[in-house]
Amino acid sequence: MHTGDEYRMKIIVTGGAGFIGSSVVREALLHKDVEVLNIDCLTYAGNLNSLDSCRGHKNYSFDKVDICDREKLHHVFARYQPDIVMHLAAESHVDRSIDSPGVFLNTNILGTFNLLEEACIHFKSLSGAKREKFRFHHISTDEVYGDLAGTNNLFTEEMAYSPSSPYAASKAASDHLVRAWGRTYDLPIIVTNCSNNYGPYHFPEKLIPHTILNALSGKEIPIYGSGNQIRDWLYVDDHARALMIVALDGKVGETYNIGGNNEIQNIEVVKKICNILDGLISKKMNDITSFSGLITFVKDRPGHDVRYAINAKKIKKDLGWEPIENFETGILKTVKWYL
Repeated sequence: MHTGDEYRMKIIVTGGAGFIGSSVVREALLHKDVEVLNIDCLTYAGNLNSLDSCRGHKNYSFDKVDICDREKLHHVFARYQPDIVMHLAAESHVDRSIDSPGVFLNTNILGTFNLLEEACIHFKSLSGAKREKFRFHHISTDEVYGDLAGTNNLFTEEMAYSPSSPYAASKAASDHLVRAWGRTYDLPIIVTNCSNNYGPYHFPEKLIPHTILNALSGKEIPIYGSGNQIRDWLYVDDHARALMIVALDGKVGETYNIGGNNEIQNIEVVKKICNILDGLISKKMNDITSFSGLITFVKDRPGHDVRYAINAKKIKKDLGWEPIENFETGILKTVKWYL
């Protein structure tokens, strides 16, 4: 579904002040015939500074709204009349989900339910071309599939769900809700499941920014267990580009897995960052000759999945997307941005 100059596509991005959401907003505004309303409740992980480049853009607006507030959501849909909803608002940090699972159930499950209900009301009010165009694009994670430890398998779109953490379980539940609303209420839904994202503007609690910032402060760099956990790393702007392609051209009812084709152990990710910093910064701290001297191993996270890896052949075959950045180029850009 391509847009023409005579019509401006109106997109609501939920969680648009978050790490991936802000990249999606920036990517969407590269399309001159797309208008974006960013709704975000600005929790600790939301940062409007990541959208400085969008301020004053004639096709961009922001509304501070919590997706758990059904009444406010209703007003947003009634006022904005979106063609597409791209739902990225979610609690997403596994450690926080272990400590406070209730927050994750509330935002990721009940918040998604609220959005689906308001999207249904809106969709039923549409007719003609507006009705044909409407999409509810739900952005999820590969963590819903569980653990690939001890196999050479990859996550495919048909794989059964087996979430390990409260975070992953709450996202799995939201995926099921979205598909159920598609089946039961004929809401035109699309689901995407992505691998681990990294890049500029990432919140410091995540592995890569945490490593960079601790190293720069001369603090210990903690690694869970032996650091042998494997993740498939996806550069955030590659992900945002994929999401826009899916939102505009994806087939209703389909699921698309989005991965970076970069399977790397956590310990290797950290060592790579330390090596880059060694090359970029001549003076080390606390008499450490290499930043890798700051690495320390800590007790593993409860229920920690060993390996995630995505098969992204479907989105390449059906929609022509594949990542531009490999991990070498992406991690160098990321480290330089934090510097």
